[in-house]
Amino acid sequence: MAEVRVQEGEPLENCIRRFKRKVQQEDIIKEVKRHSFYLKPGEKKRVKEALARKRNRKKIRKEQD
Repeated sequence: MAEVRVQEGEPLENCIRRFKRKVQQEDIIKEVKRHSFYLKPGEKKRVKEALARKRNRKKIRKEQD
């Protein structure tokens, strides 16, 4: 759980910016999106395999450069 304490004399905008950065670092948004809907086990496997193929293509493309 991301938590940011407001320091004395600190503008609210800075606190919000620190909070957003902390949420992004902890991958909270990604986790919420992942749990926001149900995937059947077969669909989950297909998505996982598709992401692996995408990573491999990206890796090969970077090696060719």
